[in-house]
Amino acid sequence: MGGIPAVRDAIRISEIFGPTIQGEGALIGRPTVFVRTGGCDFRCSWCDSLHAVDAAYRDTWVPMSVGTVLDEVERLSGGVPVLVTLSGGNPAIQPLGPLIAAGRDRGHGFAMETQGSVMRDWFRDLDMLVLSPKPPSSGMETDWATVAACVDAAGQAETVLKIVVFDEVDYGWARDAAARFPGLPVCLQPGNHTPPPPDDDSATVDQAGIDERMRWLVDRVMQDRWFSVRVLPQLHVMLWGNKRGV
Repeated sequence: MGGIPAVRDAIRISEIFGPTIQGEGALIGRPTVFVRTGGCDFRCSWCDSLHAVDAAYRDTWVPMSVGTVLDEVERLSGGVPVLVTLSGGNPAIQPLGPLIAAGRDRGHGFAMETQGSVMRDWFRDLDMLVLSPKPPSSGMETDWATVAACVDAAGQAETVLKIVVFDEVDYGWARDAAARFPGLPVCLQPGNHTPPPPDDDSATVDQAGIDERMRWLVDRVMQDRWFSVRVLPQLHVMLWGNKRGV
Protein backbone atom coordinates (compact mmCIF):
# COMPACT_ATOMS: atom_id res chain seq x y z
CA MET A 1 0.00 0.00 0.00
CA GLY A 2 2.98 2.30 -0.37
CA GLY A 3 5.53 3.79 2.00
CA ILE A 4 5.03 6.03 5.00
CA PRO A 5 4.54 9.62 3.80
CA ALA A 6 6.26 12.48 5.58
CA VAL A 7 3.10 14.58 5.74
CA ARG A 8 1.13 15.81 8.72
CA ASP A 9 -2.25 14.93 7.25
CA ALA A 10 -1.51 11.30 6.47
CA ILE A 11 -4.48 8.94 6.63
CA ARG A 12 -4.11 5.89 8.85
CA ILE A 13 -5.08 2.95 6.63
CA SER A 14 -5.95 -0.54 7.82
CA GLU A 15 -6.62 -1.98 4.36
CA ILE A 16 -7.68 -1.07 0.83
CA PHE A 17 -9.43 -3.79 -1.12
CA GLY A 18 -11.77 -4.52 -3.99
CA PRO A 19 -13.36 -3.93 -6.28
CA THR A 20 -16.14 -5.96 -4.72
CA ILE A 21 -19.78 -5.33 -3.89
CA GLN A 22 -21.05 -3.31 -0.98
CA GLY A 23 -22.43 -5.98 1.30
CA GLU A 24 -24.90 -4.02 3.43
CA GLY A 25 -27.05 -0.95 3.80
CA ALA A 26 -28.58 1.32 1.20
CA LEU A 27 -25.84 0.62 -1.37
CA ILE A 28 -26.01 -3.18 -1.07
CA GLY A 29 -24.82 -4.87 -4.26
CA ARG A 30 -23.09 -1.75 -5.60
CA PRO A 31 -19.54 -2.27 -6.96
CA THR A 32 -17.02 -0.42 -4.81
CA VAL A 33 -13.45 -0.23 -3.58
CA PHE A 34 -13.13 -0.11 0.20
CA VAL A 35 -10.73 2.20 1.98
CA ARG A 36 -10.74 1.01 5.59
CA THR A 37 -9.11 3.36 8.06
CA GLY A 38 -7.49 2.36 11.33
CA GLY A 39 -8.69 3.57 14.71
CA CYS A 40 -12.04 4.03 16.41
CA ASP A 41 -13.47 5.98 19.33
CA PHE A 42 -15.91 3.11 20.08
CA ARG A 43 -15.33 -0.48 21.14
CA CYS A 44 -18.57 -2.35 20.40
CA SER A 45 -19.01 -5.70 22.12
CA TRP A 46 -19.76 -7.44 18.81
CA CYS A 47 -17.34 -5.55 16.54
CA ASP A 48 -16.49 -7.59 13.43
CA SER A 49 -13.58 -5.34 12.36
CA LEU A 50 -11.28 -5.39 15.39
CA HIS A 51 -8.23 -5.33 13.10
CA ALA A 52 -9.24 -1.74 12.28
CA VAL A 53 -10.29 -0.82 15.83
CA ASP A 54 -8.08 -2.39 18.47
CA ALA A 55 -4.86 -0.49 19.19
CA ALA A 56 -3.12 -3.86 19.47
CA TYR A 57 -3.17 -3.89 15.65
CA ARG A 58 -1.85 -0.33 15.30
CA ASP A 59 1.43 -1.58 13.82
CA THR A 60 -0.53 -2.93 10.84
CA TRP A 61 -2.05 0.49 10.05
CA VAL A 62 -0.09 2.39 7.42
CA PRO A 63 0.00 6.23 7.25
CA MET A 64 -0.69 7.10 3.61
CA SER A 65 -0.93 10.32 1.63
CA VAL A 66 -4.00 11.24 -0.40
CA GLY A 67 -2.16 10.53 -3.64
CA THR A 68 -0.97 7.11 -2.49
CA VAL A 69 -4.47 6.10 -1.41
CA LEU A 70 -5.97 7.18 -4.72
CA ASP A 71 -3.20 5.47 -6.69
CA GLU A 72 -4.03 2.21 -4.91
CA VAL A 73 -7.77 2.67 -5.54
CA GLU A 74 -7.08 3.18 -9.23
CA ARG A 75 -4.70 0.25 -9.41
CA LEU A 76 -7.48 -1.94 -8.07
CA SER A 77 -10.17 -0.42 -10.30
CA GLY A 78 -7.99 -0.58 -13.41
CA GLY A 79 -8.18 3.20 -13.71
CA VAL A 80 -11.96 3.17 -14.06
CA PRO A 81 -13.84 5.66 -11.83
CA VAL A 82 -15.47 3.77 -8.98
CA LEU A 83 -17.48 4.29 -5.82
CA VAL A 84 -15.06 4.47 -2.90
CA THR A 85 -16.48 3.29 0.42
CA LEU A 86 -14.77 4.83 3.45
CA SER A 87 -15.06 2.56 6.47
CA GLY A 88 -13.24 1.64 9.63
CA GLY A 89 -13.00 1.70 12.60
CA ASN A 90 -14.50 5.15 12.53
CA PRO A 91 -13.34 6.93 9.37
CA ALA A 92 -14.66 10.26 10.68
CA ILE A 93 -11.66 10.53 13.02
CA GLN A 94 -9.31 10.62 9.99
CA PRO A 95 -8.52 13.70 7.81
CA LEU A 96 -10.50 12.51 4.79
CA GLY A 97 -11.65 15.84 3.37
CA PRO A 98 -8.66 16.23 0.99
CA LEU A 99 -9.01 12.61 -0.15
CA ILE A 100 -12.67 13.11 -1.07
CA ALA A 101 -11.94 16.37 -2.89
CA ALA A 102 -9.04 14.90 -4.87
CA GLY A 103 -10.92 11.69 -5.62
CA ARG A 104 -13.95 13.53 -6.92
CA ASP A 105 -11.64 15.49 -9.23
CA ARG A 106 -10.58 12.11 -10.65
CA GLY A 107 -14.19 11.04 -11.18
CA HIS A 108 -14.69 8.82 -8.14
CA GLY A 109 -17.74 8.85 -5.88
CA PHE A 110 -17.57 8.51 -2.10
CA ALA A 111 -19.75 6.88 0.53
CA MET A 112 -18.90 6.62 4.20
CA GLU A 113 -20.27 4.77 7.22
CA THR A 114 -19.79 6.14 10.73
CA GLN A 115 -21.56 5.82 14.05
CA GLY A 116 -22.16 9.57 14.18
CA SER A 117 -19.92 10.23 17.19
CA VAL A 118 -17.73 12.78 15.35
CA MET A 119 -18.98 15.53 13.00
CA ARG A 120 -16.88 16.82 10.10
CA ASP A 121 -17.63 19.66 7.67
CA TRP A 122 -16.48 17.49 4.75
CA PHE A 123 -19.49 15.18 5.19
CA ARG A 124 -21.23 17.49 2.68
CA ASP A 125 -18.78 16.38 -0.03
CA LEU A 126 -19.86 12.74 0.19
CA ASP A 127 -22.31 11.14 -2.20
CA MET A 128 -23.79 9.17 0.70
CA LEU A 129 -23.35 9.35 4.46
CA VAL A 130 -24.46 6.21 6.27
CA LEU A 131 -25.01 6.93 9.95
CA SER A 132 -24.93 3.75 11.99
CA PRO A 133 -25.51 4.63 15.66
CA LYS A 134 -24.85 1.65 17.89
CA PRO A 135 -27.75 0.01 19.77
CA PRO A 136 -27.68 -1.10 23.43
CA SER A 137 -26.23 -4.54 22.62
CA SER A 138 -23.01 -2.81 21.56
CA GLY A 139 -22.34 -1.55 25.08
CA MET A 140 -21.86 1.98 23.69
CA GLU A 141 -23.79 5.19 24.38
CA THR A 142 -25.12 7.41 21.59
CA ASP A 143 -24.92 11.20 21.75
CA TRP A 144 -27.98 12.12 19.71
CA ALA A 145 -26.99 15.79 19.53
CA THR A 146 -23.78 14.80 17.72
CA VAL A 147 -25.68 12.46 15.39
CA ALA A 148 -28.00 15.38 14.56
CA ALA A 149 -24.96 17.58 13.91
CA CYS A 150 -23.68 14.94 11.47
CA VAL A 151 -27.01 15.01 9.62
CA ASP A 152 -26.82 18.79 9.39
CA ALA A 153 -23.18 18.71 8.25
CA ALA A 154 -24.06 16.35 5.39
CA GLY A 155 -26.24 19.02 3.81
CA GLN A 156 -27.40 17.81 0.40
CA ALA A 157 -25.44 14.56 0.56
CA GLU A 158 -27.77 11.58 0.70
CA THR A 159 -27.97 10.48 4.34
CA VAL A 160 -29.26 7.14 5.60
CA LEU A 161 -29.63 5.50 9.02
CA LYS A 162 -28.38 1.91 9.27
CA ILE A 163 -28.98 0.08 12.53
CA VAL A 164 -27.84 -3.36 13.58
CA VAL A 165 -30.46 -5.29 15.57
CA PHE A 166 -29.67 -8.22 17.84
CA ASP A 167 -32.75 -8.43 20.05
CA GLU A 168 -36.00 -6.83 21.13
CA VAL A 169 -34.22 -4.09 23.08
CA ASP A 170 -32.20 -3.12 20.00
CA TYR A 171 -35.36 -3.17 17.90
CA GLY A 172 -37.17 -0.76 20.20
CA TRP A 173 -34.08 1.46 20.21
CA ALA A 174 -34.09 1.44 16.40
CA ARG A 175 -37.72 2.54 16.37
CA ASP A 176 -36.81 5.45 18.63
CA ALA A 177 -33.81 6.36 16.46
CA ALA A 178 -35.98 6.43 13.35
CA ALA A 179 -38.51 8.66 15.11
CA ARG A 180 -35.74 11.14 15.94
CA PHE A 181 -34.92 11.54 12.23
CA PRO A 182 -38.21 11.08 10.37
CA GLY A 183 -36.76 12.50 7.16
CA LEU A 184 -34.06 9.85 6.82
CA PRO A 185 -34.42 6.43 5.17
CA VAL A 186 -33.75 3.58 7.60
CA CYS A 187 -32.07 0.23 6.97
CA LEU A 188 -32.09 -2.53 9.56
CA GLN A 189 -29.87 -5.59 9.54
CA PRO A 190 -29.61 -8.61 11.83
CA GLY A 191 -26.49 -8.67 13.95
CA ASN A 192 -23.51 -10.84 13.04
CA HIS A 193 -23.08 -12.48 16.41
CA THR A 194 -20.12 -14.80 15.88
CA PRO A 195 -17.22 -12.67 14.56
CA PRO A 196 -13.84 -14.45 14.55
CA PRO A 197 -10.72 -12.94 16.12
CA PRO A 198 -9.11 -10.28 13.88
CA ASP A 199 -6.23 -12.58 12.90
CA ASP A 200 -8.54 -15.52 12.09
CA ASP A 201 -9.17 -15.72 8.35
CA SER A 202 -11.32 -18.85 8.60
CA ALA A 203 -14.47 -16.87 7.76
CA THR A 204 -16.42 -18.98 10.28
CA VAL A 205 -19.88 -17.58 10.90
CA ASP A 206 -23.15 -18.87 12.35
CA GLN A 207 -25.15 -18.15 9.20
CA ALA A 208 -28.10 -20.25 10.40
CA GLY A 209 -28.33 -18.11 13.53
CA ILE A 210 -28.14 -14.90 11.52
CA ASP A 211 -30.83 -16.17 9.14
CA GLU A 212 -33.09 -16.95 12.09
CA ARG A 213 -32.57 -13.42 13.43
CA MET A 214 -33.31 -12.03 9.96
CA ARG A 215 -36.63 -13.89 9.83
CA TRP A 216 -37.51 -12.64 13.30
CA LEU A 217 -36.65 -9.07 12.30
CA VAL A 218 -38.80 -9.26 9.15
CA ASP A 219 -41.73 -10.61 11.17
CA ARG A 220 -41.27 -7.90 13.81
CA VAL A 221 -41.30 -5.11 11.25
CA MET A 222 -44.41 -6.50 9.57
CA GLN A 223 -46.15 -6.90 12.91
CA ASP A 224 -45.59 -3.21 13.61
CA ARG A 225 -46.58 -2.18 10.07
CA TRP A 226 -43.27 -0.36 9.81
CA PHE A 227 -43.48 -0.24 6.05
CA SER A 228 -41.06 2.63 5.43
CA VAL A 229 -38.00 0.67 6.63
CA ARG A 230 -35.72 -1.65 4.64
CA VAL A 231 -34.65 -4.93 6.25
CA LEU A 232 -31.45 -6.18 4.65
CA PRO A 233 -28.94 -8.97 5.20
CA GLN A 234 -25.17 -8.63 5.26
CA LEU A 235 -24.67 -9.97 1.77
CA HIS A 236 -20.90 -10.23 2.11
CA VAL A 237 -21.29 -12.41 5.21
CA MET A 238 -23.65 -14.70 3.31
CA LEU A 239 -21.08 -15.07 0.52
CA TRP A 240 -17.73 -14.98 2.34
CA GLY A 241 -18.41 -15.21 6.06
CA ASN A 242 -16.22 -12.86 8.13
CA LYS A 243 -13.24 -13.12 5.82
CA ARG A 244 -11.24 -9.90 5.53
CA GLY A 245 -10.74 -8.04 2.28
CA VAL A 246 -13.97 -9.00 0.47
